[in-house]
Amino acid sequence: QVQLQESGPGLVKPSQTLSLTCTVSGGSITTNSFYWHWIRQSPGEGLEWMGCIGSSGDIANSPSLKSRISISRDTFKNQCTLQLSSVTPEDTAVYYCIRERGALFEYWGQGTQVSVSS
Repeated sequence: QVQLQESGPGLVKPSQTLSLTCTVSGGSITTNSFYWHWIRQSPGEGLEWMGCIGSSGDIANSPSLKSRISISRDTFKNQCTLQLSSVTPEDTAVYYCIRERGALFEYWGQGTQVSVSS
């Protein structure tokens, strides 16, 4: 059974860099045809796609976040990482890690709440 677990600080100060890790179990992040996405949901808002990294390491980011976002992976630890720089209170959200195959978001992490506040 594939499981995704997000982890990171629950509270970040404005202007700092947010770092989140998605630890994957029950499957390899390098398995062909999978993409690993980051999506967030701010209070009262819909889901916002942030970016993804493919099984071969290819990366795509949301144009609205492109100057601030960095997605990477550690194949030895079977983890994907999200970094978001220069955060503001508008970055307060629940952040999700998701596995996609063939345009289907198959597996979701439980999400991790991140609040940006001084």
